[in-house]
Amino acid sequence: MAKTRKRNNKKQQDDLAAKVEKTIYINRVAKVVKGGRRFNFTAMVVAGDQEGKVGIGFGKANQVPDAIRKAQEKARASMIKAPIQEGTIPHDVVGKYGATKIIFRPAAPGTGVIASSRVRAILDAAGYNNVLTKVIGSNNPHNVVRATLNALGKLESPQQYAARVGKSLEDVMKNYTVGSHIWKSRS
Repeated sequence: MAKTRKRNNKKQQDDLAAKVEKTIYINRVAKVVKGGRRFNFTAMVVAGDQEGKVGIGFGKANQVPDAIRKAQEKARASMIKAPIQEGTIPHDVVGKYGATKIIFRPAAPGTGVIASSRVRAILDAAGYNNVLTKVIGSNNPHNVVRATLNALGKLESPQQYAARVGKSLEDVMKNYTVGSHIWKSRS
């Protein structure tokens, strides 16, 4: 009984963690059977808390609302944490999945999210305000979404970078050339 309470509490916390849920893509799939065609639906949903946590989910069902509900549950369960630095990403990053390659670059305040609709939905759900993106190769929705999550998973904050390299944060910040340090020097 204690295990079910823990699961229920965790499920409620996951529900509260997702402030934004957007349906990115819905597809109708037809299966030809003896009596004709049988239609099913697939849905792709992004969920995020606009504070750096974002996840995607894929759901399949006979009806659109059921597919969306399944996708929402999977999106909430598969959230990853991505660092946000002054509303943008901390550094340039390239994400790949299949034949899709996506490039993210930090942008100056006021630029906004320059991206396709699917990438924009993911970045908005994560809480980014200023990012430049470019999709190279296939623009298949599934590949673009997975490449975006791959890129977000590669991001690391200056604190994480300092810990990984084994230097102090002050040493790392002296040579930190992304974000407001560049924008202040240009003004």
